[in-house]
Amino acid sequence: MHQPEQAAEVIIGVDTHKDTHTAVALDTLGTRLGTTTILVSREGYRQIEAWARSFGSVRAFGIECTGSYGAGLSRALQASGHRVLDVNRADRRARRRHGKNDPLDAEAAARAVLSGQATALAKSGTSSVEMVRHLKLARDSAVKARAQAMQMLKALIVSAPSCASSSRASGAR
Repeated sequence: MHQPEQAAEVIIGVDTHKDTHTAVALDTLGTRLGTTTILVSREGYRQIEAWARSFGSVRAFGIECTGSYGAGLSRALQASGHRVLDVNRADRRARRRHGKNDPLDAEAAARAVLSGQATALAKSGTSSVEMVRHLKLARDSAVKARAQAMQMLKALIVSAPSCASSSRASGAR
């Protein structure tokens, strides 16, 4: 008796940038199935999800920089129920040796997921840790601004003309 064929599982790797994201799909044996580049937008996120599903059941998305350029995509995919893993960027020395190539970087992200090297769940941006991080950023900014203001006031005090010389100059009329 012929059993129905199960949908193939795929792993998607994504190289993220400010304006575009490049994705590569791999099957569970590591065969490259396809690549795409989308614009960073809600519509682009829907396109990458539909593109990924066209290859089969998505096991996981491996995304670079889920705390910065990849944050929007990773949150959209998590909201759709996908497993999203944070992938460290490729070794810079290796990237310089072989040249910068978005599809190769995306494939490296997918291979990191496939090999089990990438295991950290993507940052959700909604946890208490994220909220504390935002508070810390605001505090650090305020401390830095205060320090700069104090340095400026001290510089003005040191370089300002003395009160005695300015009063003599006004009394000489």
